[in-house]
Amino acid sequence: MTDSATNVSARIDHLEMRLTEQDATIDDLNRTVTEQWRLIDRLRRQVDTLTERVEEAGARAATGGAEPPPPHY
Repeated sequence: MTDSATNVSARIDHLEMRLTEQDATIDDLNRTVTEQWRLIDRLRRQVDTLTERVEEAGARAATGGAEPPPPHY
């Protein structure tokens, strides 16, 4: 093989290795992003639930409260 052919072969090998590493990195990033979206969705549902609870508690308090005053009053 000539030096030129060896150089081209080495460059191709290097590019193939980089491509393989980049594919692995992309797969890792995709898994990370997917996991983060799942977490964001779960947290969004929790915030919605807590918001509803706070609104319900505020509505109960505005109507005079459903709880009677403590006995020491």
